[in-house]
Order: sequence, then C-alpha cells, then structure tokens
Amino acid sequence: MNGVNIVGIGKYVPDLVVTNDMLSEIVDTNDEWITTRTGIKSRHITNGEPTFCLGAKAAKAAIENAGVDPKNIGLIIATTITNDFTTPSVACLIQREIGAVGSMAIDINCACAGFVYAFDMAKRYLETDKNLKYVLVVSAEELSKITDYTDRSTCVLFGDGAAAVVLERDESKIFSSYLGADGTGAEYLLARSYHSETPFTTNHERFDDKMPDGNSRFLFQNGKEVYKFATKTLPLAVEESCSKIGITPEELDIIIPHQANVRIIETAAKNLGISMDKFYLNLDSHGNTSSASIPLALCDAVKDRSLKRGDKACIVGFGAGLTYGGVVFEF
Repeated sequence: MNGVNIVGIGKYVPDLVVTNDMLSEIVDTNDEWITTRTGIKSRHITNGEPTFCLGAKAAKAAIENAGVDPKNIGLIIATTITNDFTTPSVACLIQREIGAVGSMAIDINCACAGFVYAFDMAKRYLETDKNLKYVLVVSAEELSKITDYTDRSTCVLFGDGAAAVVLERDESKIFSSYLGADGTGAEYLLARSYHSETPFTTNHERFDDKMPDGNSRFLFQNGKEVYKFATKTLPLAVEESCSKIGITPEELDIIIPHQANVRIIETAAKNLGISMDKFYLNLDSHGNTSSASIPLALCDAVKDRSLKRGDKACIVGFGAGLTYGGVVFEF
C-alpha cells in the first residue's frame, strides 16, 4: 500500500471578491458570456497581500487543523508561479511565518499541476526518509499579478488564493500517481520573466525561443490548444493512476480536478465515461487559481462532506509546461 494520510487541511482566500459584473465595467464582457463559457461567477483577488502571505495563512490553518507542532514539520513544499521574489523561495518565507525553522524548504513550478506533483513528491520523501514525520504542502497563487485586465478573453478566468495540507506516511492506505509533461506545447500557455540586458550587451536581436512574440509579463493562452490538451490528459491521468493499483475510475468516490473551465471538465468527463456527479467543482466562486485550485477544492469538499474519511479520491491537474498528473489516494 505505502500511502499517506492527510492529517490537516487549510485554505485562505482574500476578502476582495470580483464578480463578473465588476469585470464588465472594465472590459467588454458580461455575466452571461463568462458564466456560460467558463462556469465562473466570481473570484477572489488580493488587495495588497503578497503570495507568501496567502500561503502562510493557509499553512497556519492546516497546521492548526492537524494539531501538530510546526517544529515537527520536516519538509515544506510550496507550489507557485507567482513568487514575490526571484529569491528567496516562497517555501522559506512560509517557513519563517509558521515557525518551522530547520525544515527543508522547496519551491516547485509545475503550473496548474503543481499541487499534484508536490503531493506525489511529499509521499516519496515520506517513503524514503523514515526520520521525516510530517510534510507540509502549500499551494499559493496570486494570478492577478500576471493577468492583463484589458484582455477580456483571459482576465475573466483567474483568481488568487492558497491552500495547504499536512501529510504523514500511512502504509495502510492506497496511493498511486501518474505524472507527465509535454514541452512541445510550452508555447500555448506562458508568461514571460526577466530579459537579460546589461551594459555589455551588444546583441539586441530577439533570440528565437519558439514562443509567441512580445515581452509581456502577462499570461498568454492559446485557448483552443489548451482545451485539446486538457481534455485528453485529464482522462489519461485518471485512468493511468487508477490502473496502477488495479481499480477503475468508476470505483473512485470523488475526482477533484484543476478548476480551469467547466467546459474542459465536462468534455473530459465525457471522454472518461464518467458522470459529472463524480467531479467536485468550486470554480464558480474561485475561478482558476493555478496550482492552488485543487487544494482549495479539496478543502471545500471536506468541509461540505463531499469527501469523507475512507473515500477513494483522485486529484488531477493540467497546466502550462505543458504539465499534467493524477494521484489516487485514500482520504
């Protein structure tokens, strides 16, 4: 078996809620258009809180829920694409805020599949290091930093938030994962970072990085290609992670997907041959929060008892990179 046990969960979303009607005041759109095409009605947006602050608040909530001493956390894995600093890492700043000084601290960037990758990574650390008691996985995203609020096709999609889980090893529980990436699709979803320009630079020609033109730091998305990728890899990751432990997707009690777009999830469910009733969604009130979307949904599913102890669950993500992955575990 060799699985993990979620001993604590926690989330934090900013108080500021931006509705579709509020967006219609700054770009040419409306509530009906956004809702029918995405399933999103509102999203939380920071009003000055940095990414690490969101993550620290979610981490504190998870630690309190777990009832563990932060000093007993041996590893913090943070997932984000919106770090406040080039360095230090979000994980180190969260460590400082929660008082877990001395633990390992790692950031990973797997975009919207980040929590799935980190969950799997945490399990592997717990499996190989018997001195490691607890792992804290925190996903914190502030997509408002890299959202172009003049682009009506993308600004309606994204929100901010954070969620966290505290994990321990549990050899009695099932666990399986299937992770992958397709870098040939990197050009379909991106936001540019810093460009090297020094007093010694003589070549000012743009390097051919095989990515879309421009130097914008805002998110760019080829919606058609991302849709094709997501509707193919979501069913694949669910099926393969189930197959590894000899169960079928129908035997799962709940599937918690990346909350990107309701149309993507509906099509993926159809391709998987499973009713939408099995999928847990909260994107109507959160939007797409990248790697934070799955743990935010997980927290809500536990709160409303859609996910209960003993249930077989699958978390499945897909995002920029292009990355994808699924994890089957017993809650």
